[in-house]
Amino acid sequence: MTNPAERLVDLLDLEQIEVNIFRGRSPDESLQRVFGGQVAGQALVAAGRTTDGQRPVHSLHAYFLRPGRPGVPIVYQVERVRDGRSFTTRRVVAVQQGRTIFNLTASFHQPEQGIEQQLPMPDVPGPEELPTLPDEIRQHLGELPEALERMARRQPFDIRYVERLRWTKEELEGAEPRSAVWMRAVGPLGDDPLVHTCALTYASDMMLLDAVRVPVEPLWGSRGFDIASLDHAMWFHHPFRADEWFVYQQESPIATGARGLARGQIFDRQGRLLVSVMQEGLFRKLDD
Repeated sequence: MTNPAERLVDLLDLEQIEVNIFRGRSPDESLQRVFGGQVAGQALVAAGRTTDGQRPVHSLHAYFLRPGRPGVPIVYQVERVRDGRSFTTRRVVAVQQGRTIFNLTASFHQPEQGIEQQLPMPDVPGPEELPTLPDEIRQHLGELPEALERMARRQPFDIRYVERLRWTKEELEGAEPRSAVWMRAVGPLGDDPLVHTCALTYASDMMLLDAVRVPVEPLWGSRGFDIASLDHAMWFHHPFRADEWFVYQQESPIATGARGLARGQIFDRQGRLLVSVMQEGLFRKLDD
């Protein structure tokens, strides 16, 4: 299996080992810790597998408690908190080698009719007008470093920055804590709505904290901070497909006390607000 989108679908296909217990793979990659979006996506799969499938997830709230070890399976234990007339609530604990590394609470809502309003989508160029991320890096560096080349081949999402990347401290001067990208899965993800929701949950953790970093260091190149996600919250407003283009708008209202707060909005090409996201991350300056 070589298609990164197929690998993502496979990664989200958990093994059920008991009624409320699931096991997920964790790829053995040269990373310090398991990617947080993977754990969040797999935990949401586990929660969704214990529902009747008729109620889409409308929100999730999660905490990253310990770094996960690459290459070691993760067990997801689901608590069926409530099955009400309109809402279903699930709590998930992710365990690796006997230690809790992550927990998540997800709420599912029976579709209903109600008021309809939203703020407009920002005016941004379309994805066809923008270079792919590997092409933009090649334009600056001439070629991709070997590590980035390997990452690009495994990347399940096509990512295109709305504004050109900044590469020097001079270019950072006056930059606001904002970022925006177009994204879509690099291949079809099938027709299961839960897979698309969990794939976008995976993607939502990929670069939300970029907004915190924009004013202080280039997004690509050597990193001056040890960065880790602390918590993550999402609200799902409309159905969507993660293998169709969406724009992910991010901003950071504050960074203080070695923590940075970021919020994101995800729109489809028609301007519908699909998902709202909030995340706080740890930012510890590395020794020079």
